[in-house]
Amino acid sequence: MAKPDVSANEIAARLDQMDAYLKTKLLPFWIENSVDRQYGGFLTYFDRNGKPTGETTKTLLCQERMVYTLSHAHRCGYGDGRCLELARQGLEFMVEHLWDPEHGGWFWTADRQGRILDDSKIMYGQNFGIYAPAEFALAGGGDLGRDYALKSFAAIQAGATDTLHGGYYEMLKRDWSPKPPGPYGGDRKSLDIHMHMMEALTNLYDLTHNPLHERKLRDVIAILLTRMLHPVSGCGIAQFALDFTPLEAIMFKAVWGSDRDHAGKPRPLNNTSFGHNVELAWLLKWAADTLGDPIEPYLPAIRKLYDHAVTYGIDPEHGGVYVEGPMDGPARDLQKEFWQQAETLVGMLDACLLFGDRKYWTAFDLTWQFLWRHGINHDVGEWYALLARDGTVLWDYLGHAWKISYHTVRAMVESLARLRLLLDRA
Repeated sequence: MAKPDVSANEIAARLDQMDAYLKTKLLPFWIENSVDRQYGGFLTYFDRNGKPTGETTKTLLCQERMVYTLSHAHRCGYGDGRCLELARQGLEFMVEHLWDPEHGGWFWTADRQGRILDDSKIMYGQNFGIYAPAEFALAGGGDLGRDYALKSFAAIQAGATDTLHGGYYEMLKRDWSPKPPGPYGGDRKSLDIHMHMMEALTNLYDLTHNPLHERKLRDVIAILLTRMLHPVSGCGIAQFALDFTPLEAIMFKAVWGSDRDHAGKPRPLNNTSFGHNVELAWLLKWAADTLGDPIEPYLPAIRKLYDHAVTYGIDPEHGGVYVEGPMDGPARDLQKEFWQQAETLVGMLDACLLFGDRKYWTAFDLTWQFLWRHGINHDVGEWYALLARDGTVLWDYLGHAWKISYHTVRAMVESLARLRLLLDRA
């Protein structure tokens, strides 16, 4: 760990600003507005003013992410003790309505009352079916979280493991048989899903210290590092055939990314996501720390991911991080989506702690200042979904089928923890 090239005053100013914002605006918005007090679980659709839109469909991913967010906030000392019981009722709703008692695993979407609308087994949701209950257990929630984290792990290992090529299938039917190929995704694998599997298994291993969970975590780390990063640039490749041959990335019928256009040409093969690269880097360090591994063997891969984002992803004029672009040149998509900003805050502070270089602090601060000026609805507390390069709001809703508290609250909680470590060293 390096001594950061940043002053104590700079760090303290950002720490105080973020801490006040999290405690008085961001977390209270979700505590006060998200719980469905009639049917249980969480309501997730909010307009630009923080008001319910009237849409009440409950997606697995948002229910899980609310359980995770509230549990993690409680575990880290936020929410004045209110968060854990709100997470508990959310997990109880999931177990009652979204768990498949016949085949195991979690259904993809339900209506407000919990009646299933889509019974698919999408691995993004199955991963978080480990991650969120494990976090609830780690936060002191008791056996319900541990039980369903373990049940989710067992269902994934039995139903989604690719025993021929390694890794995990991603788009599956209720009985865990693959969906058709092409836009239904039955013949593809992605970095995104395997990164979140690493995240989920890190939390599960933190909870159990089971050698099987350790082995599965190490397996998915090896796949990410040896099969899913470009061998020269070190950047993440988005999609693959089942044998890990890189493919041009297509949009799937089953989505979890708000309102993106799901038609049109595939993304070029020479393309990478700045947000996913930075998120992968800090999650990889967390996994190594949880495993008790020395960080040095991971540093070359981590540094390449951070340096590419600093060089090509950070907007030096307006601040913030772009969506994506080639691995060897300037960004192609200059829009700025909420979740990339969130992951960049955490990642660049991790880079400051690891390497000490001033450029990482500059990247963090440019991203935070852009968010503070343009991305946060200060009257309500939550972030807008999508901005133009100059900060013009393009998608103004605060909550959606796939946008919830997870990235925004987690970014504040994790950034504050890292700012405190930086302040201790400065």
